[in-house]
Amino acid sequence: MDETVHDREARVGELGRLFGRLGFVAFGGPAAHIAMMHDEVVTRRRWLSDQEFVDMVGATSLIPGPNSTEMTMHVGHRRAGWRGVVVAGTSFILPAAAMVGVLAALYVEYGTTPNGAAILYGVKPVVIAIIVQALVKLGATTLITSMAWVLGVAAGAAWLAGASEILLLVVGAVVMIGLRGMRRSGGSATALALVLVPDVTFRASSAADIGLGRLFAVFLKVGAVLYGSGYVLLAFLRADLVERLAVLTDQQLLDAIAIGQVTPGPVFTTATFIGYVLAGPPGAVVATVGIFLPSFLFVGALARVLPRLREREWTSDLLDGVNAVALGLMGSVLLRLGGDALVDPLTVALAAIAGLLVLRTRINSAWIVVGAACVGLVAGLLDWVPA
Repeated sequence: MDETVHDREARVGELGRLFGRLGFVAFGGPAAHIAMMHDEVVTRRRWLSDQEFVDMVGATSLIPGPNSTEMTMHVGHRRAGWRGVVVAGTSFILPAAAMVGVLAALYVEYGTTPNGAAILYGVKPVVIAIIVQALVKLGATTLITSMAWVLGVAAGAAWLAGASEILLLVVGAVVMIGLRGMRRSGGSATALALVLVPDVTFRASSAADIGLGRLFAVFLKVGAVLYGSGYVLLAFLRADLVERLAVLTDQQLLDAIAIGQVTPGPVFTTATFIGYVLAGPPGAVVATVGIFLPSFLFVGALARVLPRLREREWTSDLLDGVNAVALGLMGSVLLRLGGDALVDPLTVALAAIAGLLVLRTRINSAWIVVGAACVGLVAGLLDWVPA
């Protein structure tokens, strides 16, 4: 085996180990996952520069699907081509899907979900510190002009007010392209953009049960068109599975979303839970493959052109606009999480300690998350966790 092949195999193995470990400890949602990845692939391993990483964040925000999972695939492609996409993505997805599958089996058997409040009580403050650290580093690369700052702050405020993420990303790209283009040509104007995102729905008649083919189609559609958070996922799944097909109850759907939130890794593993509830282990596999498959295809197509987007003025402007909006959205998520996470002196102390550890030491952020989860469990045993 020559050195080139050996190096490629080593890179694939390294991707599998890194993202497999993150799949077990990446609590806190996409913003937290991306912050942990930044620590691993930019700060520690130096696989990417800050600019390359934030370009990936911005580009990933433009395509449907789970952003943090798609980030693993982008990093995988940069390191090891298509094999890297598959290995990085599946390594991040499988640990979470396996945990959710076990919890789904317990749910089907006993009819209840475990309480993850104690774990989240300890983990959420640490997630806040990790996101702050990533935002500071990425902001130093991205928010280097007053225009970028205005776009980022305006986008964050608009999202908090209820604006669509994809609308904000597209408007940010158009505004940056327009204003920089006019600056280069010596003109001045106000750029306005109106984007209508089509409402793509899965049409099917109601049924008392659901076959594997239809289950796959429902989750394939969701993975192909869904932008936004777990709450948007809730709306899509309720429309298809509760209202149109009538195969799931509202309580089952809420339980599924809760399991996706309290387990590490992508929240899209909610699909694993629902698939198991509706059709057992085959349903869990079919639903999981369906919801994640579009991401592999989208990233595979985008990864080929992403490195070239910096070569032309207008595509470079597009990336700068999208990146500024993406960081504004991360900042808004941080504010929302902060309200949920910092609820008493212990959680404030946890956030402060985690911040110091992240900024002043080389301790891997994954271990900080594990330690915080243990603190949360102890607090739960002592009945310190607020109701």
